[in-house]
Amino acid sequence: MKRLQKFIYAFLFASALSVTVLSPSASAKGFLSRLFGKSSTTSSGSVGADREQLMLVSAEDMNKSANEQYAQVLSEAKTAGTLNTDTNVYNRVNTIAQKLIAQAGVFRSDAKDWDWQVNVIKDDTVNAWCMPGGKIVVYTGIIDSLSLTDGELAAVMGHEISHALKEHSREQASKQYVQQTGIAVVSKVAGISETGQNVLALGMQYGMTLPFSRDCETEADNMGTELMARAGYDPHEAINVWNKMNKLSGASVPEILSTHPSNNTRIKNLTTIAEKVYPLYQAAVK
Repeated sequence: MKRLQKFIYAFLFASALSVTVLSPSASAKGFLSRLFGKSSTTSSGSVGADREQLMLVSAEDMNKSANEQYAQVLSEAKTAGTLNTDTNVYNRVNTIAQKLIAQAGVFRSDAKDWDWQVNVIKDDTVNAWCMPGGKIVVYTGIIDSLSLTDGELAAVMGHEISHALKEHSREQASKQYVQQTGIAVVSKVAGISETGQNVLALGMQYGMTLPFSRDCETEADNMGTELMARAGYDPHEAINVWNKMNKLSGASVPEILSTHPSNNTRIKNLTTIAEKVYPLYQAAVK
């Protein structure tokens, strides 16, 4: 019984530590800002993207790691003969990317100085990503499988660029550091076994890590939709992407077990966001 009580207390303590540090109440924000240097990596824009973030991992370390990984991905694609094989596709992707990048200053003034790179890999993978520091890869699989229009492709790329602008990877790494440290400390104090630590970590994953990841995805959806609107792409086309994804994916992982919001959740949110930023699109295409 005492062992069970220790585990419960440890779980509650570790959970409270993570929630307090990662999702602080208003009264705790000032203290945490001084203690951990919490701040927002971006300005608010029109969608309110100035949420404060905990950053314990340095941007330099994240960018160095991203550069190394990006170089490896490009090297492997070049060896396989799949890197930028179609000039027309590459030019299309790069043109859209440059329009979006030109609008990144609304969220970060320093983004204009990033070493932005854009590459296309011929592969059936339905994916695209942007690493820290502006390293973009689009796979032809997502363009072909969804028959993306330029506006829909802008929505996909704007979303990925927004992850980099908001430094979600760095924030996630910092969050994991806090959680791991908290588990280690309370486990030592409470004398919890390795099995107990695994259960504790699993509970924190489903209670905090996955919801946080879904929040980051929504944040990137919102920012990306603003970027595309400012770049002259109808923001309603962001909704089309997830309607197409619904048809493509069929049965999907339950939202509560996923790092991403469900397609229907995204569609509902984007419907609201598209209306909010539509005037920015109208101003861009005048």
